[in-house]
Amino acid sequence: MMELSIAFILGILFGSFLNVVILRIPKGESVVFDASHCTTCNEKLKPWHNIPLFSWLFLGGKCAFCKTEISLQYPLIELLSGVIFIIIAHKFSFALPAFFIALSFLMLLALSVIDLRYKMVPDSLNLLAIFFAIIGAWSINGVIINLKNALLFAGGFTLLRFALSYYLTSSVYKAGLKTKTPWNKHYDRTPFIEAMGEGDIMVAATMGALLGMKLGLVAIFLSALLALPIMLFMRNRSKEEQRVPFVPFLTLATFIVYIFDSKILSYIEANY
Repeated sequence: MMELSIAFILGILFGSFLNVVILRIPKGESVVFDASHCTTCNEKLKPWHNIPLFSWLFLGGKCAFCKTEISLQYPLIELLSGVIFIIIAHKFSFALPAFFIALSFLMLLALSVIDLRYKMVPDSLNLLAIFFAIIGAWSINGVIINLKNALLFAGGFTLLRFALSYYLTSSVYKAGLKTKTPWNKHYDRTPFIEAMGEGDIMVAATMGALLGMKLGLVAIFLSALLALPIMLFMRNRSKEEQRVPFVPFLTLATFIVYIFDSKILSYIEANY
């Protein structure tokens, strides 16, 4: 119980810093320099204004200076970070590899929120997620296996991206041939359509390092199932609104499969 309490405290502390990362990295600001401040009145926060979870509760969700409402995102990220640390610690005990694994999931959490808010996936956080996932092994041989799986998944997603992009671009090109006239038959304006972003490929590398081949494929399938209802709901919206961020679904699926890895592997081995 003591270990889980320490894990939760560590989690919400890292979650508090994660909020800074989520807020500043998309803006190109430093996450180290410039003290924490209110984004509305720019007043520097006091140390007791930065206590994870509790400060938000004590302040009633409002800035201590200008009384502007503080986004619910801040306590939610801190709480989720604490929960992630507790679950990983409960699964593996309080150990250094488990700490790195929890940090990898925290990086994926930050990427998910940034993807939802800004539709961007910063390379810096992606590289950290991959790094923590690779070194979150219990032996040198485990690190090598994690690295191999990360490279395999990154390569697989790269090939998939090329194949899907080629298919989509070819489909648009063939549809455009029907509108060709003698005046524009030698002029091709078909844009190259990207089926997925490079950020998704790097997230796939993290998935490979954390889950391995079999479980990684399960997580990809699960992420598609999780995203399907949202995509169906958004199908009649504008093209911009139809661009559903996929990193949150990859992250959620990876975490679910990681937590229930033994049961999923047992099911696969028993039935296939």
